Amino acid sequence: MITLKSQREIDLMKASGEFLASVHRGLRDLIKPGMDMWEIEEYVRRRCKEDNALPLQIGVEGHLMDYPYATCCSLNDEVAHAFPRHQKLKNGDLIKVDMVVGLVDKAELDVASLDFDDVPTMRRLSEDFRGGVADSCWAYAVGQVAPEVQELMDVTKECLYRGIAAAQVGNRLGDIGAAIQDYAESKGYGVVRDLVGHGVGPTMHEEPMVPHYGRAGRGLRLREGMVLTIEPMINQGTWEIDTDMKTGWAHKTLDGGLSCQYEHQFVVTKDGPVILTSQGEEGTY
Repeated sequence: MITLKSQREIDLMKASGEFLASVHRGLRDLIKPGMDMWEIEEYVRRRCKEDNALPLQIGVEGHLMDYPYATCCSLNDEVAHAFPRHQKLKNGDLIKVDMVVGLVDKAELDVASLDFDDVPTMRRLSEDFRGGVADSCWAYAVGQVAPEVQELMDVTKECLYRGIAAAQVGNRLGDIGAAIQDYAESKGYGVVRDLVGHGVGPTMHEEPMVPHYGRAGRGLRLREGMVLTIEPMINQGTWEIDTDMKTGWAHKTLDGGLSCQYEHQFVVTKDGPVILTSQGEEGTY
């Protein structure tokens, strides 16, 4: 079922989105060559406890296991949903950090008291959460990256904003997908089909699904009050991906090429889309 969000729900998501954006801003200074990738997970956990935000990815149900971490840290040819881990980042790496959070009233729940490694409890808390959900992924260059890596990042970010710009009242989901696919493929890149954007609130993943490919003028018509994510995953080569069947989570490009992803959450309004996870002046970061 697709729900149109009230102003109260949008305000709650905006507050969580502002917190999440501040975490991404912090990661800009944290991520450097030589650092242990696990420091990203530690940083996000610490920020959540300091600001009383639930890391809502912990406990998300999977086919083989529930997701155990606050972040997804996908490196180079990893497309999405890869685990943070003890691995040194190298100069020239491309890492994508995805997270979903929700601010909580401390009078109702003291997040600092929680054991984030207690996955069953975190799953219950996440499933019961009905506050403001915020979802955003951002790509980070580790040190100095090669020109072809920077080009992939630039094209992926442009895909994100072209998709958001197409999310106008009266347009259709196919308009979003076509805007992304047409631009990415014009630059010679592949657009992942298996993973898509989605509705948000009051739970993490809701209808409608928002493909990053499609035909203009086709699909569900957009209405004021919809809250969506657009999160294009753009590959250097084929759009096809493979899944780690030991965990059921990490996805990689089928041909070993690099993949990039950017994601914002936004609300469709009569005056155009309003980004709820903005990190500042759009296009400058």
